[in-house]
Amino acid sequence: MINSNPNERIVTGAFEPPRWLKNRHLQTLWPSLPWVHGPRPTLEHEWLELPDGDRTALEWFAEGGRQLDDRPLLVILHGLEGSAESPYCSHLMWAAAARGWRAVVLHFRDCGDYRNRLPRRYHAGETNDLRVFLERERARGHQGPLLATGYSLGGNVLLKYLGESGEDTPLVAAAAVSVPLDLHKSAAALQQGFATVYQAHLLRRMKASVRLKFNANTAAFDWTRAMAAKTFAEFDDAVTAPLHGFRGKDDYYDQCSAGGYLDRIERPTLIIHALDDPFMSPDIVPPADKIANCVTVEVSQHGGHVGFIEGGSPWRPRYYLPERIAKYFDSVKF
Repeated sequence: MINSNPNERIVTGAFEPPRWLKNRHLQTLWPSLPWVHGPRPTLEHEWLELPDGDRTALEWFAEGGRQLDDRPLLVILHGLEGSAESPYCSHLMWAAAARGWRAVVLHFRDCGDYRNRLPRRYHAGETNDLRVFLERERARGHQGPLLATGYSLGGNVLLKYLGESGEDTPLVAAAAVSVPLDLHKSAAALQQGFATVYQAHLLRRMKASVRLKFNANTAAFDWTRAMAAKTFAEFDDAVTAPLHGFRGKDDYYDQCSAGGYLDRIERPTLIIHALDDPFMSPDIVPPADKIANCVTVEVSQHGGHVGFIEGGSPWRPRYYLPERIAKYFDSVKF
């Protein structure tokens, strides 16, 4: 059931998988199958110039997305090695458009088909780019409510940003899905059982992205260690940490895990989590006394990692997340 007591912070989610898709790995993998994506929205590209001289990409829902007015604007943060082309971004953009909202995907640096300028990429604790974008939108005259949703690593960035900002944010509400609230635990979970398949796949993509930007002569990290990494922990220790000013993976995970920021959030926030998420262990959700009163953690038994397919057919699945997130925002008093 959905939370009926506003004082409860951890509640049981309403999501139920169809009989043909209860397995957590199928829930995780099915949305990535090319024939179940559904229609892709038309997007309008824009570069976001950043204060440090770098840049990152914005992809606006094309139908009036960049037009300044008083409609709600939904900012979407993708997951690890994701982009505006990720199915969950498309699904949520359509749900926002159906309500007459504007929508934009804020890419992390060096993601999608867009290369940034500086010798760095992105990480789970980089909140300044989101901050810059939100402040820019207010400065350029956006008058409507600002909303944000983050998936997986993007959810970690969003929750950390909210905790850092407290009342000092233009966001009025947020939602986060399948968030690795403890990066130590998530890295360890991905070294167990079938989860190693996801890890190997994502590591291949991460190394390919690194090779597009660096080589053995230009890398500001140990190239040999990076290319030999077999786990996220090894990659983060070899690449992510030194590239972004951390002393190593443990320092990176300690500083950037969003679970340590949940008690500082000052805006209505929904966190959607599945206990069978193969990217993390079931104990990753902090105790209720470490979560702010305005935060609701909605926990379901099933759903996998950013899956949450609730019905339809194997060829035309019906997704739970877009409407659940949109209805949550509907419930918030702007």
